[in-house]
Amino acid sequence: MPLKRSHNSMIAGVCAGIAEWLGWDPTVVRIAYVLISIFSAAFPGILVYIILWIVMPPADKGK
Repeated sequence: MPLKRSHNSMIAGVCAGIAEWLGWDPTVVRIAYVLISIFSAAFPGILVYIILWIVMPPADKGK
């Protein structure tokens, strides 16, 4: 399954898309992403999220 943003989204579906791709719970991925962002001084995490939002294709409309 290719990596795509998810319809199960809080902001842009990036974390949920990563969770679906890995077969994990979206909440676990969201919490891990926030913790990693905080421990890396927050800014790089926000920048990476915005880049992923732009780069990751949206989920199929049928799903």
